[in-house]
Amino acid sequence: MAGIFKAYDIRGIYGDTLTDETAFKLGRAYATWLKPRMVVVGRDMRPHSQPLFDNLARGLTLQGVNVTDIGLCSTPMSNYANGLRGADGSIMITASHNPGPWNGFKLSRAQAVPISGSTGIADLERIVAEETFDAPAAQPGTVAAFDVVDAYAKHVAAMADVRRPVRIAADMANAMGCIEAKALEGIVEVDALYDTLDGSFPNHEANPLQAETLAALQEKIRGGAYDFGIAFDGDADRVGFLDEKGAILPMDLTGALIAQSILAHEKGVVLYDLRSSWAFREVVEEAGGTAMMSRVGHAFIKQQMRDHQALFAGELSGHYYFRDNYFTESASMAVLCMANIVSLSDRPLSEIIAPIRRYVASGEINSTVSDPEQVLALLKKEFSDGTLVELDGVSVEYDDWWFNVRVSNTEPLVRLNLEARTPELMAQKRDQVLTLIRG
Repeated sequence: MAGIFKAYDIRGIYGDTLTDETAFKLGRAYATWLKPRMVVVGRDMRPHSQPLFDNLARGLTLQGVNVTDIGLCSTPMSNYANGLRGADGSIMITASHNPGPWNGFKLSRAQAVPISGSTGIADLERIVAEETFDAPAAQPGTVAAFDVVDAYAKHVAAMADVRRPVRIAADMANAMGCIEAKALEGIVEVDALYDTLDGSFPNHEANPLQAETLAALQEKIRGGAYDFGIAFDGDADRVGFLDEKGAILPMDLTGALIAQSILAHEKGVVLYDLRSSWAFREVVEEAGGTAMMSRVGHAFIKQQMRDHQALFAGELSGHYYFRDNYFTESASMAVLCMANIVSLSDRPLSEIIAPIRRYVASGEINSTVSDPEQVLALLKKEFSDGTLVELDGVSVEYDDWWFNVRVSNTEPLVRLNLEARTPELMAQKRDQVLTLIRG
C-alpha cells in the first residue's frame, strides 16, 4: 500500500499497490474516522471497480454504515448524490485519467466537501496501516441502490437556455463521459466517439489535457458541421473544449467565457486559479462579477468557493466548479453553458472567444530540479522588483508579463506558467525564467 495515499485521493495499481483488502480496510477506516451513518458510493467502468466496491461496502457495513450504491456514475454525479441524499459522506471508485491497471478512491464528507491529504487522507492511511479500527457494529449496515443518473440529468437541465439546435462532437474516451453526457440528452445533439464503456481505454488515454488524445475528435469536427467539440477525462469531472474548426481552446479562456455567461444572469464571486490568463479576471470584472484568485487544487478551490459563496470557478486543468452542484465540478453544466453561449450568438465559437485571446501564454512547462525550494528562493530574489504573491509557489507580476512557479506535490518538479502581452516578450521571459530554474 506504500505511496497510494496522495494529496487529493487514494490511487494505485490494482492487484499490486491497491487490492481488494485495501478497499475493505479503507471502508473500516473511513467509518472509524468519520463516524458516518450513511455513505454514497459510486464507481467507474474499470473491471476491478466492482470488486473494489464489494470490499469497500463490506468494510463500511461491518462498521454499521449504510451504503447507498449509485452504481456506474461520473464523479460529478457522486458529488451531487452526496448532497441530494443528505449523506454523511461519499466515495467515488476511480483512477480518473490514469491507465487501465490503475484504480482508486475520491473521498468526501457531507455536502461533497472533499477529504484531502491534510484534512483526513493522512489519518485514514494511519488507521489502515495500524489497523486501529473501531469494533464491528452490533448491527451491520445495509446496501441499497439509488439511481442518480436521472436525478442528476434533471438537475443539470435546469441550466439550459439553448435557443436554437446545437450540435456537438464528443469524445467519451470509453469512460464515464458516456454516463455524464446523459444529462445533455434532449437539449443538444451529441455525436459521440468511443461511447462504449471499456476500462482498458482501447483508443486513447482519457485525458483532454494531452493534445494527442484529441486528434480523432479534431478530425471528426473538421469533417462535419458542429458548433463545438468536447472531450471528457476518465471520471468526467474534467472536460476540454474545441471550437467549430477543431482548434483546442485554452481551458482558462473557456472558463472565462462560462463565467461571463453565468454573470449575465446573476452577479457574484468567481474564482480563477492563479495559472489563468489575466483575461479571466478582466472578463469577470467587465461582466460585473468579483474576480478572486485561488490556489491550484480542487480541495482548496471548493473551500474558497464555500467561504465566499462563489457562483463558479474555473481551473486551468479543465475542472469547472458550480455553486449549484454543491460547489463541485460538473462537466455537463460547463457543456450546457457553452451550448447556451453559442445558441445565443450568430457568430461561431472561434469568433465568440476571440476577444478573450488578449495575451500570449507559455503553457505549463515542467522542470526536474534537485532542490525546488531553492529555486523558489532564487526567483523571489531575482524578480524582487515585481509584485510578489505566494499563494501557491511564487507568482510575480509586472505591467506587461507575469509568471507562477509551483512545486509538484509528488515529484522533484517545478511547474512554470508565464504570460505576456506579446509573443516576443513571452518567449524572452519564458527563456529567462527557465534558465534560472534549470541552472
